[in-house]
Amino acid sequence: MRRSVLLLLLLPLLATAQDEWEWAPADYPPMYYKETPFGYEKLDSLPVVTLRDTVYIADIDAFLGSYVGDGTNTAKIGGGHFVMIAGPCSVESEEQILEVAQKVKESGAHILRGGAFKPRTSPYSFQGMEGEGIDLLVKAKKVTGLPLISEIMDISQLHYFDEIDVIQVGARNMQNFLLLKELGKTDKPILLKRGFANTIQEWLMSAEYIMSRGNKKVILCERGIRTIEQATRNTLDLSAIPVIKEFSHLPIVVDPSHATGYAKYVKPMSLAAVAAGADGLMIEVHNDPCAALCDGPQSITPDAFDKLARSVEIIRGGMKQAQKL
Repeated sequence: MRRSVLLLLLLPLLATAQDEWEWAPADYPPMYYKETPFGYEKLDSLPVVTLRDTVYIADIDAFLGSYVGDGTNTAKIGGGHFVMIAGPCSVESEEQILEVAQKVKESGAHILRGGAFKPRTSPYSFQGMEGEGIDLLVKAKKVTGLPLISEIMDISQLHYFDEIDVIQVGARNMQNFLLLKELGKTDKPILLKRGFANTIQEWLMSAEYIMSRGNKKVILCERGIRTIEQATRNTLDLSAIPVIKEFSHLPIVVDPSHATGYAKYVKPMSLAAVAAGADGLMIEVHNDPCAALCDGPQSITPDAFDKLARSVEIIRGGMKQAQKL
């Protein structure tokens, strides 16, 4: 009984000592641990992305190949520039990718997305058209002038990406450090998706792997994390947007398609992402979602994308007014 009482009396002191040891060691510079959600050890490991002296702007026009005729087809990400990335989860045919590309461009998309190499949970699912899919993307680029973004799965595929303007690293490869190191040696913008079970600190450190090798053109993409909730495919962590903007200079776009897994939730979460300060959206658009070979339930139609794009502009206008208050 006496021991129990003594322990109860000592617990507040023990907790205080633990908090002081973890958050405020006497020999640690205060600037690194005050008012951070990470704790001093984690914040100290972010030497590059915490720099606030520059704002990264990815000017895709600077990396376009010879298919941009008059140089007017450009896309900028970050620094106040909002980008709409749209297209099918997977390239399935020439007719499909050309139709979607033309329609999303008409609705205001800045970059065309399309998967040629697809990491699928089941080995029996559609794995993508690979090199042929890349060729069809390049054809869509010739027709529309839209810059391209597509996912790489392995560094051995890099030679396919000569005419792809932005290389996407998917959630499953967020901590494929060998791949990240090699992409750090390239001069192309890299869109780095957050792993579905990774913390923001781990995500930022993956960005460091790319930037530490010389490639500073990193774009972050929040695509939802895995939680106990099963009503949606993942849980869209919109709090990541202001946290990233506080601790990093990198632009962040949001993928509400993979985050929710349902087309009906794409619009409300897109608008919420815009209100939270996202630098762009990445939306899956398919001309016939019911017949899609990959992620049909979360793909919206071109008509739905057109309405979404107009709604986004309304929210952006309202946010500009709200920020003046």
